[in-house]
This record gives sequence, structure tokens and C-alpha cells, in this order.
Amino acid sequence: MGQRKSNAPRRKLAGRMDAWLVARSARVRPTPADRFLRTLSTSANHSRLWLAVAAVLALLGGRAPRRAAVRGLVSVALASSVANGVAKPLFPRRRPPDESVPFVRRLVTPPVSSSFPSGHAASAAAFATGVALESPAAAVAIAPIAVAVGYSRVHIGVHWPSDVLAGAALGSAIALGTRRWWAQREDMPAELGPDLRIAPVTDGGGLLLVTNTQSGGGTDAEQFRSLRESLPDATILEVADDLAAQLDDRASRDDIVALGVFGGDGTVSAVAAAAVEHRLPLAVFAGGTLNHFARDTGVERLEQTLTALASGQVVQTDTAQVRSDGLAARTFVNTASLGGYPDFVRTRERWESRLGKWPAAGIAMVRALFRAQPLRVSIDGVDTGIWMLFVGNGHYRPAHQIPMARPALHHGALDVRYLRADMPFSRTRLIWATLTGTLDRSATYVHRRSERLTVHVDSGPVALAADGEVDERGTDFTFTSRPATLTLFRPADVH
Repeated sequence: MGQRKSNAPRRKLAGRMDAWLVARSARVRPTPADRFLRTLSTSANHSRLWLAVAAVLALLGGRAPRRAAVRGLVSVALASSVANGVAKPLFPRRRPPDESVPFVRRLVTPPVSSSFPSGHAASAAAFATGVALESPAAAVAIAPIAVAVGYSRVHIGVHWPSDVLAGAALGSAIALGTRRWWAQREDMPAELGPDLRIAPVTDGGGLLLVTNTQSGGGTDAEQFRSLRESLPDATILEVADDLAAQLDDRASRDDIVALGVFGGDGTVSAVAAAAVEHRLPLAVFAGGTLNHFARDTGVERLEQTLTALASGQVVQTDTAQVRSDGLAARTFVNTASLGGYPDFVRTRERWESRLGKWPAAGIAMVRALFRAQPLRVSIDGVDTGIWMLFVGNGHYRPAHQIPMARPALHHGALDVRYLRADMPFSRTRLIWATLTGTLDRSATYVHRRSERLTVHVDSGPVALAADGEVDERGTDFTFTSRPATLTLFRPADVH
């Protein structure tokens, strides 16, 4: 009873403040803004306004606007569900009386649900905050719209000001909370080794430039034409198959002083392996469907690598190797995996362009876990069961979620993660942990860093996937980090 009495004065004060603010708003003279605010308010019904804004963001192109649109809509869905489905039934409150605002402002059919909190304000704040997390520039334009939607609910007499403030606080908090299970994308290039200088490669002289005519999605013909014009003295090697054999033969020639590659991650990985073997610097030109290595190392644009070639600016980066059943070692620059991880990557890539990387990754993880078969393995001599194994070259983030960004690529370490299948309800626990962002607290998720990793598969040969390419099957795998083995052309001013 004492607590209830102590809260009563505060509620009365809030009620008087609400009434005073509504009265002040009602005394504002009629203007064309009345019709605008009423239209704006109704356009936000069922989040139609935010769906339209998200569509515009997606059409603008670029990773940041698309991610902003998806995070904004996910935040709206969560905020609307909590505000309308949970908070309103728990905190019933009468809406302002009809006569609290002039007739010209009122809705023909006012809402009858609880006034507290404002679902419109919650959705508006959630969308603006979600967008701000991914694209602050876009949020600058959207924030005034969100504020106007919130105020419009008071202006047309369907909410008290405190309803709007509470709804906005709820929506913003929920949008900020999405970072727990959907980390913000870090677009900064990975930290590499120190900047070095070698002899410049002028006009492509001494450069063997490789392009794979069968790379995923094909290469961009216009970009490649421009690249050839910029490097008129380069030797061009167009390959469709047996890339390793052709590279080995050409790279050993005395007139070749550097290797170049125009293509996606699979082609880059193969050429990087040749560059390491022949101790040649590598020029990467992103030209494939997936360009993770180029993006992570800060050479996603052709002009960046061209500038580094002309000036001789290079850095050293790590590579990694995997040896299977005693066969020749396979170099990879991004990731290698066993089990259900290749299926996860394929599904994520299929949905990534439409939903953004993080939502696509969540869907892919759930789907891969449902399809995966458990593997009985021995990892560094310890017997366990796993659904999938991920081995990354370098440090990946976040540590407690699905790995998405690579902040460092020069510490000589493998990023090792696997999902255990030898625990009760492990699949269900992993799906729940993935969706709630609690993988770091789940005993079914193991994450560590190591310079070397050995894996023996007891349940028979399995396929190895490395940098998106599925190689031979095997039962014994040894993964090894190879620090500072790749010399990469990159301008010194990349940040």
C-alpha cells in the first residue's frame, strides 16, 4: 500500500502535465499543417510509412542503406509487437477525450485500444534508431519524420504526450537491443602488417593478371576492359579450368615480378596460393560475386590496387593451410569448414542481397542446423560430436555470434568455432542461442584461437570447403596459420 501511495502523486503530476500539454497543442491556430499531420499519422498505420521508406532505402543501393532498411523493419516488428501486444494490455489507459482537440484535427474513426504506450511512436523511434545503427546519414533524413509521427498522435488527439514519450523510449531501446544478436557491420578494413615499399609495377610491366572466365556470376566485362587499359603491359591469363596448373607454369617465368587477379574469392584464393609459393606480391582486383578478401583487406575498388601498383606500396598478410589425409596442402585466405557450414554459407549468400547479411545468416544457421548430420570427431585429440566446424584465417567478430567481420589479419592465428552435437537437445539449444544472441553463454558453442588445429573424423570421409570451393573428401585434417606469408599491394592511406 505504501508503494502505491508513493506513486500516486507522480501519476497525478504526469496527468496534469499531459493535460496542460494537450491544452497548449489544442490552442494552436488551424493551419495546413493540421491536414498534413493527420495524413502523416494515418500513413503510419500498420507501419505502411516505414515499409515505404525501407523500400526507398533498399532502392538507393549500397550495403549500408540495405542493412539500414532491414534492421529498421526488424526493429519496427519487434517494437510494435511489444507495444501493442504486451504493454497496452498490461497498462490500460483511457485516451484523451474527443473535445481535447479541435474538430478539424480529429480522426473519423479514432482507435479504441489502450492509450499507453503509443504504438506509432514506438514504431517510429524503432525504425529511426535501427536505421541510425547502420546508416547515420540516412537517419538524419528519417529522424524528423519519426518525430513528426510521434507528435502527430498528440496533435490529432489520440494520445497523451507521456504515451508518445514512453513509446519512443520503448522503440529506441528495442532497436538498440537488436545489436545483441545482430551485431553492427564493421566496414573498416582489417588490421594488416606494416606498410612496406617494393619496386613499382609501372603500366603492368611484369604483372601476370589472372581472370577466371567461369567464376561465379562471370566477371564484369566493362571493369575488366578498363583494367586492361590501365595495365597495357600486363600479361593476361584467362582460364576456365585447371587454374593451379596454368598458374604454376606461368608464375615461374623470370619476367613475372608480380601476380594479379580479377575475380571473386575462389579465384583470389587460388592465385594467392601461387603468390605465396612463388614468393610474388599479389594485386587483387575485386571482380566476382563474392569479394570478402578484397573488402577485408581494403582493396575493394580497382583504383586502390592500381595506386598501390604504381607506387610499390604493399603490406604483408597471413594465409592459412589445410592438409587432408596426407595430400598436398591447400592454401586459403578466408575460411575453411567441415560439416553443415558450407550449406549455411550457400543459404546465407542466397538471401543476403534481399535481407542483408545478418538476417540472412540467422535464417541460414537455423536451416543448416535442421539439415546437418552430426559428425563424430576428435579435435586436437579430444573426442566430441559436432554439427559444423569453422576455421577462419585471422580474427573474426563478433566472438559471441555468427562470424561476419574480420578486424585483424596479421596475428598468426586461426579463428576456430564449432557447434557441439554431443549434448542433450543441442540443435534446439543452438537455434535458440542464435536467435537470441546468447551463443557466448551456450555450452554447445565453442570458440577459441589457435595456430594449429587437427581434426580426425570418426564417422567417415567428409567434404572440405575452403574459400567457397568444395575440395576432396577426407577423414584427417590439419589446419595451420602461416603468418605474413602473402605480400599484398595496398595503398598506405587505407583505413
